[in-house]
Amino acid sequence: MARIAARGRAVATMAATLVLGAAGVTQAHAAPVDQGRSTVVRAEAAEVDYDTWQSDVRKVIDEARPYVQRRLDNTAGQKPAIVLDIDNTSLETHFQPFPPTPAVKPTLELAQYAHSRGAAIFFITARPDLIGFITKANLEAVGYPVTGLYQRGLGDLFGDKAEFKTAKRSEIEGQGYTIIANIGNNATDLVGGHAERTFKLPDYDGALD
Repeated sequence: MARIAARGRAVATMAATLVLGAAGVTQAHAAPVDQGRSTVVRAEAAEVDYDTWQSDVRKVIDEARPYVQRRLDNTAGQKPAIVLDIDNTSLETHFQPFPPTPAVKPTLELAQYAHSRGAAIFFITARPDLIGFITKANLEAVGYPVTGLYQRGLGDLFGDKAEFKTAKRSEIEGQGYTIIANIGNNATDLVGGHAERTFKLPDYDGALD
């Protein structure tokens, strides 16, 4: 952990700026921007209660886990996989945007369990691939198994997030995997198919993108 923190310190500010800008994450203490909806979203985000969020996340993961358990009991001839979003799904980015960011504990527990049962764990995020090393190091440092990580290239940054994520799930299927569950906290993480089941974590009307 110390090595990762040391290597990331020089680019932490840049990374956090890119993450916040690309993924739509807002710091609770950031100065308001007088631009319509942006101001409203920042105000809503500042009011998100951590304990309530954790409880709401746990409820969704508690629904997902029995399904994942049953599904992994019947994967003969298949390569099961789970796809996870990162910001405010796998990592607590809203509450600590600067790496290393803590894991969202219920999501981490599910990922570790599924991986122990033979499932591949893929991450698809709107973050730019410029900070791929920092993202992967953060995920691994907090305990996530990382089979694959997909971040947006320069050309993808100007495209639709949902289309990018759908295309990457299709790409994972093209590698022979069956995506048994896709978990995210935003509609763009989940629409477009290419997953047997989807589970949506709370975003509080966009306050936690």
